Amino acid sequence: MQANQLTAKPHYPILDGLRGVASVMVVAFHLFEAHSTSHLDQIINHGYLAVDFFFVLSGFVVGYAYDDRWGKMTIGGFFKRRLVRLQPMVVMGMIVGAVFFYFQDGVLWPGIHAVPVWKMLLLMLIGFTLIPVPVSMDIRGWQEMHPLNGPGWSLFFEYIANILYGIGVRKFSKTALSILVILAAAALVYLAVSSPNGDIIGGWSLTADQLTIGFTRLMYPFFAGLLLFRVSKITYLKNAFFWCSLLIIVFLAIPRVGGTEHLWQNGLYDSLTIILIFPLIVYLGASGQLKGKRATGLCKFLGDISYPIYITHYPLIYLYTGWVADNKVHTFSQAFPMAALVFVSSIVIGYACLKLYDEPVRRWLAKKVLATKV
Repeated sequence: MQANQLTAKPHYPILDGLRGVASVMVVAFHLFEAHSTSHLDQIINHGYLAVDFFFVLSGFVVGYAYDDRWGKMTIGGFFKRRLVRLQPMVVMGMIVGAVFFYFQDGVLWPGIHAVPVWKMLLLMLIGFTLIPVPVSMDIRGWQEMHPLNGPGWSLFFEYIANILYGIGVRKFSKTALSILVILAAAALVYLAVSSPNGDIIGGWSLTADQLTIGFTRLMYPFFAGLLLFRVSKITYLKNAFFWCSLLIIVFLAIPRVGGTEHLWQNGLYDSLTIILIFPLIVYLGASGQLKGKRATGLCKFLGDISYPIYITHYPLIYLYTGWVADNKVHTFSQAFPMAALVFVSSIVIGYACLKLYDEPVRRWLAKKVLATKV
């Protein structure tokens, strides 16, 4: 049987909902970030860990969706399915970034107005492929590998994880995969504890140190999620969505640990949250069952918009951050009306992209490329 004959498996609806909760927290984290002076006073202080939660979730879901299909599916078929799922919104995220780019000119990025349109469009086209650009091609000043839409870096590493899984790791025994996960966990702890900032923030630049951070942030959570799927025995947990959502919010929002004198303590918090708490949340979420149309509808909505929100919200964050700097808005309370507008707009744009673009395009691609429904 070929890859295009495979039918989609049922989702874990609570895991879909938790992805949405984490995506909404990311938007809030980035809004508060515009008002912080350092990592120490950032509100929703550990919101950056949502990316690592996404990697754990992705590894678990990839294992569930594909581990038992390799007798029926080629590597090429696997890659096609992942591209159909992820690539349309990658393209849309770059388009949104291009649309808003010149409106972001201001004191933070005073050189934007001098960027030729052809160069911006070239970077948009490169961004469609998720190929990272070197620092020398930066057009903003933040040295991002995807300067029109910063969060593209995490999708770049997501693709790398899928490639590693498809070409080799899928064949690992539980023992071999466990060894990989243990080594990756050790590297993660070392990176976080020894970090000059006392955290694992980074991974978005095409430099040696940033690539090291990116690969270290990827390897443990993604393959720990895969291992979790292979070794766990799903149980039953009442109110799993509520409790797991609460855990996500608490562990992302907890204030900075250790202060300026004990940076390593925050690094330890980061690494232990990724190593222990996030797999636990995924396990509990997979063990839960939804009862009632309201809970089912909420999880479906959050799951549906999670990826579109994540990959399209940051151009609005650029605008908001620039507005805060240009108008010298020092406190979040002063900026609340604008922050609320950006927050709601992020959800609206994400939902519009989902319904008007992502779902129709994926259906068309599935028909043309996979000859099946997605």
